[in-house]
Amino acid sequence: MDSRAFVQNMFREYYAKDFSLGEDFPSIEKREFGFASFGGWMLRHKSFKTAEELEFFLQDSVPYGAYFSCAYYEDPEADMNKKGWLGADLIFDVDADHIPTSCNKIHDEWVCGSCGFAGRGIEPEKCPSCSSEKIEVNSWPCEVCIETAKVEIIKLVDFLVDDFGFSEKEIRLFFSGHRGYHVYVQTKSVEPLDAIARKEITDYICGRGLRFSSFGLDGKVLATKKGAFKVLADLGWRRRIVRGIKDAILNADEQKLASFGFSNADTRAILENKEKILIELEKSDKAGLIKGIGPERWEKIVNLSVSLQSAKIDTVVTTDVHRLIRLDNSLHGKTGFKKVEIPMSAIEDFDPFKSAVAFTKGEVTVLVSSAPAFKLDDETFGPYKNQKIELPTAAAVLLVCKGRAEVIG
Repeated sequence: MDSRAFVQNMFREYYAKDFSLGEDFPSIEKREFGFASFGGWMLRHKSFKTAEELEFFLQDSVPYGAYFSCAYYEDPEADMNKKGWLGADLIFDVDADHIPTSCNKIHDEWVCGSCGFAGRGIEPEKCPSCSSEKIEVNSWPCEVCIETAKVEIIKLVDFLVDDFGFSEKEIRLFFSGHRGYHVYVQTKSVEPLDAIARKEITDYICGRGLRFSSFGLDGKVLATKKGAFKVLADLGWRRRIVRGIKDAILNADEQKLASFGFSNADTRAILENKEKILIELEKSDKAGLIKGIGPERWEKIVNLSVSLQSAKIDTVVTTDVHRLIRLDNSLHGKTGFKKVEIPMSAIEDFDPFKSAVAFTKGEVTVLVSSAPAFKLDDETFGPYKNQKIELPTAAAVLLVCKGRAEVIG
């Protein structure tokens, strides 16, 4: 059987028997929908009156990818400038593709579409050989990557609840179906926000534009009766800076500090004054008064704290008020996994290699060209290299979708 036809048939079976949009999908009739086909073309500007109508369409068309707009429109099927924008949900995307991890060089591959030059790890902006920007990427959804993205989602939710004041009922979490997570904030208060306002939110969450002098770590006492560090610990980024410094210093060693870009002299100064720094953070009347830790080193420590405390989000997704995002419970064409919602209380223990598996029956024989070891439903597979093997359907679909295997027979 042709490998693409095999995956398409599996998707068809899922949309016919298992797909349901769910009950928590607001104002479906005001959304634009888009669909990527297995043939490579994209259909946009579709709308549906009901979830049932959408479900019938998915069964009939069997898309490679299904998407909906974060925006609400008067006429979702009109051209973009005639749709009549009414507002949009606040959407966040955290993807392991944009977060360097120790495993990138093991399982991620890229190749230049112009000259064929290839490499491993996070893809370059331009080909090192010919400077072409046509870089084709073959990434892999491993446990380390997805766990790294999960850490960023947990930090993001902390920002949304503690700093922006959204309730947990207004926030929804999803595994994207590939290597990341989506977060929706769905409440009337965010719908009118334009791209500039949304950029202010992303800048805050990413820790952009923070001034070192504002945090009382430049050897000067802040003009407040409470004192510098007590103010630091009160709210928002002030609280996060102190928390981040404490965490960084408590866990500091030569190797970690070097990996963060500290010089040998900086590292020695920090490690020799580790206890003094922690004690100083508990004081409320002065800041930066430790021998060997002057303003420049304090600034480096603060910048490290900001880097560790900020959430690594794809800012383009959040600021785009017309953005299409993958449809809830639909299948991801790069893995065959479902996009699934995660209860807020279950994010710590969420395992996509169990909860997002769509195909649980049958086995398929495939010829695997190359694949790292991976886990599905508590069973470990691989690594494989030029190997013919019979696999559970979910594992076979994953390998075929990633271009790592072909169906035999």
